[in-house]
Amino acid sequence: MHPEIHLALHHARAVELRAEADAYRLAASARRPHPLRTRLGWTLVGLGLRLAVTSPGRPALVS
Repeated sequence: MHPEIHLALHHARAVELRAEADAYRLAASARRPHPLRTRLGWTLVGLGLRLAVTSPGRPALVS
């Protein structure tokens, strides 16, 4: 394969990859963050961990 052809193919692929990256950035910025969903999820994880650690005769929440 001639070097010019290889270079042309490389440039064409680089253009495609840049277009894909731009499309991904645009799609990622359009998504709305879900802070409430994240907080609720971590709260449930924490609750589950507390329930898993406690023994049946001991209360889950100790102040």
